[in-house]
Amino acid sequence: MEKIRITKSVSGIFCAGMIFACGNGNNPPPVTHQILKGVSISPLSFSTADVTAFFEKAAGNGDIITWAGDWNELDPAGSGAPIFLAETASTYKYEPLTISQFFIQDTGSLVRPLDTANKNNYLAYAAGYAEKYQPAFMAFGIEVNILYEKSPADFDDFAAFFSEVYDAVKAVSPDTKVFTVFQLEKLKGLSGGLFGGVNNQQLANWLLLDKFPKSDLAAFTTYPCLIYKDPADIPTDYYAEIVSHTVKPVAFTEIGWYAAASPAGWESSDAEQARFVDTFFALVKDVEPEMAIWSFLFDQNAAEPFRTMGLCRSDGTCRPGWDEWIKDK
Repeated sequence: MEKIRITKSVSGIFCAGMIFACGNGNNPPPVTHQILKGVSISPLSFSTADVTAFFEKAAGNGDIITWAGDWNELDPAGSGAPIFLAETASTYKYEPLTISQFFIQDTGSLVRPLDTANKNNYLAYAAGYAEKYQPAFMAFGIEVNILYEKSPADFDDFAAFFSEVYDAVKAVSPDTKVFTVFQLEKLKGLSGGLFGGVNNQQLANWLLLDKFPKSDLAAFTTYPCLIYKDPADIPTDYYAEIVSHTVKPVAFTEIGWYAAASPAGWESSDAEQARFVDTFFALVKDVEPEMAIWSFLFDQNAAEPFRTMGLCRSDGTCRPGWDEWIKDK
């Protein structure tokens, strides 16, 4: 889905380098898996006051803030959003995650051809950004299985190129986790509901994960509200299925459930959004994802049904889903 993407862990005590509540020497309590939580860059507006308020609220209640957009904006000589994200991280104490895109999800059209010149630029910008900022995470490609649906040849070209990007980033920033991002519902063969097609899990494309053997994480966007009318309708193995197709750590870089009216028969509410937040964390408990990123902190001027996916409304007040999202922070 093409949306607006201008996109601390559970408190613990550090004992002997591990996060757990310290016990009596010989029998420390078990380590509890802790999900890094975050949101995309999504302030009420881009006024100085609103941007400051966004970072204070997002970083004060989470671990990660993401930016997703044109790969060329990674140019470390520039002054775009990913540069701002990296250079603001130390002030507000969060991990920046850049998710660089090279095609348009709605159409499958490349932003620019994957020719030698553009690939060289992409490589240089990725490596330059990684070397300068030493980020914990960098992602390249958003919902790449949608590109496979639109243009298998371009998908295969990118999959091969990703290996080069991975090596270039690791050469200058070995600890950076490098990965690409898939759209989970489509990968499962679910194209019905608000996608407008039909659900056919015989068309699942899990094997596409194997096209990126170097990827450090198996990362996904997930919007089950496009398939199911109520969080209670989501199958209990909806996310657990992932681990039967990969042994890599799992990440969710976009999660959402809208909170207001949409097409007839698909109405939602603040309460329903909050129920989905609870449902999501219950369903991923055994998956133990490394990170979970909600699509928007504040509602954005996006197409329906994404317009009301913010955990907080456009008037600045927050929905019950926000309280559910941060309750373990």
